[in-house]
Amino acid sequence: MTAKSPLMRKTGGARSSPVEVAETIPLRYGDDPYVWACWLYYEDGMTQGDIAQTMGISRATVNAYLADARERGIVNISIDPARLSSLTIAQQLKQHFGLQDCLVIPSDDSRPLIDRLGNAGAQALQKLLKSGDTVGITWGRTTLAVAENLALPDLQDVTIVQATGGTTTDFAYTPELCAARLAAAVNGRCVNITAPALVSSPHVRDILMAEPIVIDQFAALGRTNKIIFGIASMRPNSTVHTSGFFESVSLQQYLSHNATGVIAGRFIDEHGAPVAGPLENRTIAIELDMLRNVPMRIAVAGGFDKVPAILAALRGGYVSVLVTDAATGRGILKAEGVSEVDQKLLARTRLEPPPAHAPRTHVKKFINDPADVVDEMLEGAISAHRQYIRPVEGSKRALIARDGPRPGKVGLVVGGGTGHEPCFLGYVGKGIADAVAIGNIFSSPPPDPIVRCTEAASGGSGVLYVYGNYAGDVMNFEMAAEIAKERGIEVRSVLTTDDIASSPLEDREGRRGVAGNVFVFKIAGAACDKMWSLEECERVTRKANARTFTIGVALEPCSLPQTRRQNFEIGAEEMEIGMGIHGEPGVMRERLLSADAVTDAVIDRIFAEMQAKAGDRVAVLVNSLGSTPLMELYILHRRVAQRLTARGITMHASWTGHYCTSIDMTGASITILHLDPELTELLEHPCDTAVMRIN
Repeated sequence: MTAKSPLMRKTGGARSSPVEVAETIPLRYGDDPYVWACWLYYEDGMTQGDIAQTMGISRATVNAYLADARERGIVNISIDPARLSSLTIAQQLKQHFGLQDCLVIPSDDSRPLIDRLGNAGAQALQKLLKSGDTVGITWGRTTLAVAENLALPDLQDVTIVQATGGTTTDFAYTPELCAARLAAAVNGRCVNITAPALVSSPHVRDILMAEPIVIDQFAALGRTNKIIFGIASMRPNSTVHTSGFFESVSLQQYLSHNATGVIAGRFIDEHGAPVAGPLENRTIAIELDMLRNVPMRIAVAGGFDKVPAILAALRGGYVSVLVTDAATGRGILKAEGVSEVDQKLLARTRLEPPPAHAPRTHVKKFINDPADVVDEMLEGAISAHRQYIRPVEGSKRALIARDGPRPGKVGLVVGGGTGHEPCFLGYVGKGIADAVAIGNIFSSPPPDPIVRCTEAASGGSGVLYVYGNYAGDVMNFEMAAEIAKERGIEVRSVLTTDDIASSPLEDREGRRGVAGNVFVFKIAGAACDKMWSLEECERVTRKANARTFTIGVALEPCSLPQTRRQNFEIGAEEMEIGMGIHGEPGVMRERLLSADAVTDAVIDRIFAEMQAKAGDRVAVLVNSLGSTPLMELYILHRRVAQRLTARGITMHASWTGHYCTSIDMTGASITILHLDPELTELLEHPCDTAVMRIN
């Protein structure tokens, strides 16, 4: 926003320039003193005198800012919703975790998240870095983006210290490059750690740490008064995995000890406590205790998959300034139980009449004891679909197809938490899955039922696992695969990642698996049923996953049987685009649109990635998230068909109904599988399960 030039008030006193005031504005308000003044006055309820003291300006200037803000449209009953959302989330994060400051950028799909975080981190550093600072920096894609977006050539006597040892140059965001780019951006001196970040043994580490040059470099690191760092998750798409830095050891030991995130090569659990492991005494990098003692600790991180890792870092006290995006910030607050954030946003963006009667606090359900919901549901499902499935060794958490597993055939095992019915058990039967492992509501199945399914489905040619890309599923299926290997069963795994709203395109491997599971299961099951080899089954399943695209839109939350309460809040006239099937935050919350407008928004996003051309063929799934009836699904399907026809794309096959739900959530998802001849043949291959039949 362009500020007006300084004006003279009628009283004759000089009015402070917005440019001058900008030097002291907290991060969460950006560079706009008008927004800062309006927030303090309208949201925090401060007097103009208090605001003047807080902002370091005269009371007359405060009055002028408020008047100008009304003229400019910054204030008109409510603050701009996108700006308000980011400010509210930043304020909640700052207060809840006791941060020095917090910058939250609005959700925006037009640019990659790492680029936007890089810009935001650079904006923060422009306010926070001063001449004479000694600044530590870790390595990673986000920290490099921050350094590349920063330009502070007028600073003097700044020292940048590499916070970890060096790495190979197999990836672009090495510790050396991150430190060098930041030093160039601030016209500062760069101190590198001239030792590897990971060495072969504790003995080698001790020798290197005793070298005088390394001692001097760590002494410089100990003098840092500020440090900039990213936070890595334990997901398969994270820097921990993609950099290849930790390839020499198995990360399973860290996962089994509940490692949630990584900071500067150090593993932490969900509470932020260090997790010991085989790398601890082989790592040359800043210690977590040293990091926590740095006066200003600036974390720049975002993306829904990083919510647990960022939350762990906040709980551990490693962060004093946080730069993130709105969707991630909301997810952190929800995971921490700060549920009032959405209520505050809604209360500030609309006026509603008081309810005519006391609000209902619980959702009515057909249940008995909430603790028995999963077991009773499974008992009923086995009875209802007894011609398709039966328990393995009497366990309702491991179900096998009555017609499917056979000698010489690759076994297909799927699985996930309950609450998504008819997924996953509805796809067990001839031509699709041979077995399914079932967890509690929205929870991964433990390794034991997965192993039982593996042994029951094995026909001597290996077993293929297909499951959604969630941390618990990844850990438990990997553990089951190791046990199966010890028992002589070869296992390959494919993680479904069809939810294009959950991570940007450049981070496709970090996306969630949602309703697109249906198409991926179908393709994988057909390949297995056609007696293809394990390698070929894995290959075509990966291809199907890569060509499957889903976005969900939620209108109302779901309610868990244990609480009978809705697990998040959506306003009466709002919708959330990109909502996950466990209630994970979407990419944006907007006013409720018409069915055609919602479908267009989804199809536009899918078309942007699918890159289909006239003459191509697709399969379509219009899926209810739980409570949305077929009447409305057919309206959505109608618009999908219109959009495909307009582009000259043929809808080869389609399904509409309940295929992958989120208990009783009101909403729908649209999935498109971009077909080729091979996938078309497998899609048409006969199958017979409780939910899907193709003759």
